[in-house]
Amino acid sequence: MDMLTFSEKNGELTAKISGELDHFLASDVRGRIDDMMARKMPSALILDISGVTFMDSSGLGLIMGRYTACKSRGASFRLHGADSRAMKILELAGLSGVIQTGSTAKGGV
Repeated sequence: MDMLTFSEKNGELTAKISGELDHFLASDVRGRIDDMMARKMPSALILDISGVTFMDSSGLGLIMGRYTACKSRGASFRLHGADSRAMKILELAGLSGVIQTGSTAKGGV
């Protein structure tokens, strides 16, 4: 199973990440999301991390970078599926009040 899947609905692009998101995989995931955004030009990117079992600082960088990319394109950005550990990482990075988050899910990040 691929660790990154895409879906579209009403002009919004959802990128669902599953498994471990570490520095070895973050670059590939980042490139694939950016490529899909360039091809589809969505009005919003929803980054769903509900299936992520581990995330290091590269995962935080991926989230921050996609937020910035959306902002520069005039698209909205939402983070879905962030559990309490992911929210703590965002809070410590000063992003919890900046990045819009959706529903939380059980699991480990």
